[in-house]
Amino acid sequence: MVGKWHLGFCRPSCLPTGRGFQSFLGTLTGSGDHFSYQSCDGAEACGFDLHDGDRPAWEMAGNYSTLLYIDRVKQILKRHDPHTPLFLYLSLQAAHTPLQVPDHFLHLYDSHRNRLRRHYAAMLSCLDSGVAQVVQELKTQGLYENSVLIYSSDNGGQPLSGGSNWPLRGGKGTYWEGGIRAVGFVHSPLLKKKGIVSRALIHVSDWYPTLLGLAGAQQSHHGLDGHDVWGSISEGLPCPRTEILFNIDPVSRKAGEPYDKALILSGFGIWDTAVRAALRAGDWKLLTGNVGDGDWIPPQALPGGPERWKKLEKRRNKLGKSVWLFNVSADPYERYDLAETRPEVVKHLMTRLAEYNQTAVMARNPPDDPMADPELHGGAWSPWLGLEGDNEKEESSKEKMIKIRHCKLSKLKALFKKVGSRLQRKTLF
Repeated sequence: MVGKWHLGFCRPSCLPTGRGFQSFLGTLTGSGDHFSYQSCDGAEACGFDLHDGDRPAWEMAGNYSTLLYIDRVKQILKRHDPHTPLFLYLSLQAAHTPLQVPDHFLHLYDSHRNRLRRHYAAMLSCLDSGVAQVVQELKTQGLYENSVLIYSSDNGGQPLSGGSNWPLRGGKGTYWEGGIRAVGFVHSPLLKKKGIVSRALIHVSDWYPTLLGLAGAQQSHHGLDGHDVWGSISEGLPCPRTEILFNIDPVSRKAGEPYDKALILSGFGIWDTAVRAALRAGDWKLLTGNVGDGDWIPPQALPGGPERWKKLEKRRNKLGKSVWLFNVSADPYERYDLAETRPEVVKHLMTRLAEYNQTAVMARNPPDDPMADPELHGGAWSPWLGLEGDNEKEESSKEKMIKIRHCKLSKLKALFKKVGSRLQRKTLF
């Protein structure tokens, strides 16, 4: 694996190499500086976050993340035996904030007057160049003809940081289409139908059984949430997936919100509509809970920040509203709420939400652990707990007090470090 992990690292067994990958070069946290690899958790803790295997790769600092990762991928392909199967997961950090890119890519957009969009476009040009290098390396090493390349995103763009989802509604972190309708494509000589657009419902959980099927592995679909969708992608066959549960967030309920009101009045006695949730079934999409206003933010083509565009189509939800229904096939921009006119569809989808919720595993949401502070681990983000199953003794009260005192001091220290780092690169975004 190469690139951004962001799937937990409290124990060595949670690292990519503990999850089945033979090698790893990348970052463990959600974001960080693309050159220095300093990553800050708010103002609480900052540390170095670039790892080669299970060790901090201090010597690689200064290399731009996209170029570094692409170079590692090319090295892997050069060393790989073409007669041996290969699964390679490349998770590029671009175009995540902070918006940084080598100058020669930025100069391609000197005429662009919007600063955020200029940096964002330059980062994507660097990314595109990297993908082209990967494809060329596959061809050079004789791997291309038997390869499948899947290019996918994990969420919609962040308009406050140069992203754009227009004309879709909402953005990253929301359940509106602008936050969840991610762009992707599949490229392969093995495709039976090429150059087509698929309208099939495909979820991230579908890649696992799909890739197993492509590899010819013996598999059992028992207990899997995903489907093998290769027939839909390659031949345009009917997709086995008809629903996508985007999320059920049990901790989203507002404190003090009357349960009976949300369940009986809005939820037909079926679903607690104070819970933030979203479900797609066929053409229909249901949202419940506090899902935000969901604005439509036009492209930021002119100079200035995103606030001036954000207010052009500001949408204020009716007070107390907690249910929305859209036909997203006919209305992908989610402009026409049909919750009041199609109550039978709302009831059906709420029933499906309730059924899904019966099989849900409750979220743990553990509190922050001060022992994760990089200052306690040589200045780098690293696993801080022992192996699973070890008897971890309770620390003495004195040791706990030392950690708490250290944590309070490191918050200020990390804040100044973060501000200083951003001032050095002359940007605060």
